[in-house]
Amino acid sequence: MKAHPASHFISRELSWLEFNQRVLSESLDHKNPLLERVKFFCIVSSNLDEFFEVRVAGLKQQIESDVVERSIDGRTASESFRALHERVRKMMSQQFQCWREDLVPNLAKNNIRFLRPDELDAKRLAWLHEYYQQQVRPVLTPLGIDPVHPFPQLLNKSLNIILQLEIEKDGEVSKRLAVVQVPQVLPRLVRLPDEDEHREYIFLGHLIGHYLADVFPGTKILGYWHFRVTRNSELYIDEDDVRNLLSAVEQELHNRRKGAAVRLEVDQSMPSEISQYLLENLDLTEEDLYRIDGPLNPVRLMAICSGDHSPELRDAPFVAPVAASLRDVKDYFAAIRQKDILLHHPYENFSSVVEFLEQAARDPQVLAIKQTLYRTGGDARIVGALMSAVRNGKQVTAVTELKARFDEANNILWARRLEEAGVHVVYGMAHHKVHSKMALVVRRDEDCIRRYLHLGTGNYNPSTAKNYTDISLFTARPAFGEDSTNLFNLLTGIGQFQGASKLLIAPFTLQERIMTMIHNETENAKAGKPAKIVAKMNGLVDREIIEALYAASCAGVQIDLIIRGICCLRPGIPGVSDNIRVRSIVGRFLEHSRIYYFVNAGHPIVYVGSADWMPRNLYTRVEVVFPIEEPSLKQRVIEEILHRMLADNTKAWILQPDASYRQASPSDGDSHNSQAEFMEIAAPTTRKKAVREQTRQKLGVKKKTAKRATK
Repeated sequence: MKAHPASHFISRELSWLEFNQRVLSESLDHKNPLLERVKFFCIVSSNLDEFFEVRVAGLKQQIESDVVERSIDGRTASESFRALHERVRKMMSQQFQCWREDLVPNLAKNNIRFLRPDELDAKRLAWLHEYYQQQVRPVLTPLGIDPVHPFPQLLNKSLNIILQLEIEKDGEVSKRLAVVQVPQVLPRLVRLPDEDEHREYIFLGHLIGHYLADVFPGTKILGYWHFRVTRNSELYIDEDDVRNLLSAVEQELHNRRKGAAVRLEVDQSMPSEISQYLLENLDLTEEDLYRIDGPLNPVRLMAICSGDHSPELRDAPFVAPVAASLRDVKDYFAAIRQKDILLHHPYENFSSVVEFLEQAARDPQVLAIKQTLYRTGGDARIVGALMSAVRNGKQVTAVTELKARFDEANNILWARRLEEAGVHVVYGMAHHKVHSKMALVVRRDEDCIRRYLHLGTGNYNPSTAKNYTDISLFTARPAFGEDSTNLFNLLTGIGQFQGASKLLIAPFTLQERIMTMIHNETENAKAGKPAKIVAKMNGLVDREIIEALYAASCAGVQIDLIIRGICCLRPGIPGVSDNIRVRSIVGRFLEHSRIYYFVNAGHPIVYVGSADWMPRNLYTRVEVVFPIEEPSLKQRVIEEILHRMLADNTKAWILQPDASYRQASPSDGDSHNSQAEFMEIAAPTTRKKAVREQTRQKLGVKKKTAKRATK
């Protein structure tokens, strides 16, 4: 297979930043309801935090270690570092301009305002003083900086105040610096008491700044400025050299909060000598400094979206119905024995998955339950079903991934609780994260012992299942059950991979089978047979797969890729990728499902699973990708899901040969929003009622009047 030059690939880091730019575009889009725009504004910052904690931290380590190698697009670590900083600055400038000039004025027009203490009248200032005395002052810790008190160890992503003060002692006046950490245990936004529909807030940092003279009595405050430090948050565990993985992860979580600094964010107004002082003490350079004209931690602004206020500023509510195939089902096992059942989340309710596990926990004929847990969110019903199953005498095994990034502490907590309840908890394979999503139920039916299986593309987390698009499959196919049993035995025991007849399993067979299926399409195109590939995933990075797609394109295979985030493949290169089109859909829900569709000379193959086409998924994670074999379900995935997403011209962005993205738009035809259409398909009646109700609220029409008007 031909090796392609670096110019045929897109930077992994810059591609991810383009994804975050598409998220920012949702905040900039005036067609979105105002509070939904605020949510996207917050998500942009949350995404950037993780980007710096992991990707930028990794690049800085490469630079410091003098690693001499080039990325897939031909850049050295230093070149990538400089390019991404330039791109981030451009993005953040646009983000905070949106905040100052668009979101804040429009929120104010809708009676949601952000005030400073010096803007309050006497009555509300008295209330604020009482709040400060009772809630804030007791948890403040002023930290002086002098030879006796060195620069403090500041926690990752904590908000801090640095102040310059003047002290007079023995007739001499001196200037000093001090730091106050804004307590993370308190709400970052303090809502003022209101007697009407207004919602007015004081930022906690501004509240503390107002009372700094109380914190440093006998001094003169010359100025104060907010700042925030982002640290390397990768876990470093030598799994060959630890006796207890859980304890090792716990220890590393403590270290994470104090990892090497990788970014410093400061108030726009901070004097250069103060910011330089911070940079020196954090071992950072000017390149790592970001001056912010707005709130330093926008993620905490999500608080203004909590509660049930301002429905006219939100998306119309959507409550996913139970899938039609399970709507009147009382016995899940009988339904699954009859046929495979496919669910499309969040358009079909994830409660069906939870109820399947709860029924398994209660059913006296169930002998054992085995389940992988990557990000549960500690849902009481999911882990409760496993605990209940133990109490009911069943053998229960949970393969819990302790190293699920930023969910480690939560997973450790629930792993301990499951163990205390009698669940057999294991932590998967050494050097590999268990990212697969599967639950196996072994049941003694009247005719035999049968295995019932749930496989999915998303986590067993009912909370995220309301906002992530995923696919679930219930099946009792014996071959699927045998493959999953062998995989669970591998994860919980000691032995070698025994192969699989139906499931594609990373790190063993997945990459090889993907390459084989791409090669088959290439050969079919050369032979004049129908040849096409449609693949949906979160990221495409693997160089070998990209080069195989280039070869397929050159052979005439039509390739459509629906990739939410990172895409290192460059479409539209003459003679290389003319037949490849790449689109990204960013909308109300986070696109999370992975689907691979190969036309296969008229005998279509459809796979669904937990893996992206990225090296980490293919080589360092345990992933499960499963075929959709029931013809009607296969057709549903192709026509109802993939084809609708390819027709989306409202929320889709098209990747250009120069690595930029152009937003799709309805030209002469009808507009298509795939996520809105999926909601209509799942619950047309529910959706129409919600839209009507939202319209009534916007117009201020009472429900009774609206009913008369429709008669």
